[in-house]
Amino acid sequence: MGEEEVLQSESDVANANTNEEYSFPALRFDVSPHRTYHFHRQFIIPSNPNNFHKAVKWSPDGSCFLTSSDDNTLRLFAPPGTESDASVAASDDDSFAANVVMHEGESIHDFCWYPYMSSSDLVTNVFATTTRDHPIHLWDATSGQLRCTYRAYDAMDEITAAFSIAFNPAGTKIFAGYNKCIRIFDLHRPGRDFELYSTVKDKKEGQTGIISAMAFSPFHSGMLALGSYNRTAAIYREDNMELLYLLHGQEGGITHVQFSKDGNYLYTGGRKDPYILCWDVRKSVDCVYKLYRSSENTNQRILFDIDPSGQHLGTGGQDGLVHIYNLQNGQWVSSFEAALDTVNGFSFHPFLPNAVSSSGHRRFVLPDDGDEELRLSGRENCVSVWTFCYDSMEIDMERNGSFNNQSESGYLD
Repeated sequence: MGEEEVLQSESDVANANTNEEYSFPALRFDVSPHRTYHFHRQFIIPSNPNNFHKAVKWSPDGSCFLTSSDDNTLRLFAPPGTESDASVAASDDDSFAANVVMHEGESIHDFCWYPYMSSSDLVTNVFATTTRDHPIHLWDATSGQLRCTYRAYDAMDEITAAFSIAFNPAGTKIFAGYNKCIRIFDLHRPGRDFELYSTVKDKKEGQTGIISAMAFSPFHSGMLALGSYNRTAAIYREDNMELLYLLHGQEGGITHVQFSKDGNYLYTGGRKDPYILCWDVRKSVDCVYKLYRSSENTNQRILFDIDPSGQHLGTGGQDGLVHIYNLQNGQWVSSFEAALDTVNGFSFHPFLPNAVSSSGHRRFVLPDDGDEELRLSGRENCVSVWTFCYDSMEIDMERNGSFNNQSESGYLD
């Protein structure tokens, strides 16, 4: 109970902090961002020369970001307190080494941060992962040690792995997506206890297929969005998993869903599908608009993100570019080259004018090539931190330990 009380108190503090007045910098996307940090070499391992990335996500407190890669490894990077004035070239030399490295036993399906995570609080500095043929793991982001596991069993009493996971907004439960069902675990009760909800009703009505993505409405409205490999998205009530809307229109299996900052719109993206669809959850009849990205020839999960102001969306693609769109009208704003291969992850910093991208895709060596080694440049299978230019404004905020301390117009160098 002691840990539960501490988590609850941290939640109250986080809610109070979010109510403080703060204006996110107005980013200028007409000016290309510069690469602040770059990482490539430490991902190369002898047993897997093509160790491509799968995803990257900033922590909720903005102190670090987490990556997952094909070698079943999670790496946590915490940018230092100061940075040089010059941009970093995309070379084979990494800016710095990962602070914490965690190894999973199988391929990583998904991971998510605890919503009230704080790097200064050892209790809340955690994240959850789900991997093939393994239970859900809760990791300590400070030490890299495994905290506890949440196990789901099938009809044969064998462990079954989740394909997607997410913490509820209150930070008290873990929602996990499986084949045609959702399992809900109490965060404070590790083990095999869970609530089971089927997404398919009688006569195959409802949402079929593997639940491959999920997201909660940011305004504690009690709405949960689920994406399925059966090319459907659905919105449910969080408390009883009642189906509210079922959305059809994605060309491929859905791999990512995300609500807008005001909770009125839902964005969905799929594999082998060149468009991110925007849905108005207040109507949920027709798609509002479509955002193009180069992803029509890959089964990869390509993550997109919305900036903290809620006005722009950034997404990668197979063309190595990050495309920025205006969410007010769905129009393309700008793009910049982030890598020489597929940009599969893009995440905005929660309150600073920064973002992080990850790249890479599976490469196959033909038998005729013999023992020829796979040689990749420093701009392939890489992770980069970007700094955006922003309009002149006063930012009255304490940035304790953050890696950007400027509040004047221009780049945060």
